Amino acid sequence: MVTRRNTRSVGPFGDSSLLILTSLASGPKHGWALILDIREYAGISLGAGTLYGILNRLENRGLIEALPEEDRRRPFRITAAGEKVMREQIQSLERVSAAGRARLQFPLAGV
Repeated sequence: MVTRRNTRSVGPFGDSSLLILTSLASGPKHGWALILDIREYAGISLGAGTLYGILNRLENRGLIEALPEEDRRRPFRITAAGEKVMREQIQSLERVSAAGRARLQFPLAGV
């Protein structure tokens, strides 16, 4: 069992959730725009079923919120709580990445 500090109130948190929060950090987007943005910046293709399941969980946890429909599309935006969780997750990933680089004696790019 993995326990993370400061994120227990939002339950388990996966990589796909972080991808969605990262995309929404640049502004509100509807489902298809999220899929395209994530594919562009991360090289990862999320299926619609996966995307909407995660959007539902993130919304239920208060990390994102749905905005009024626009042309039959429902955009979402990140909330203040979502930004906080995103920062915590990024800091955690940075700690793991630094430990991995150190243990493999892998230098940080550009340093």
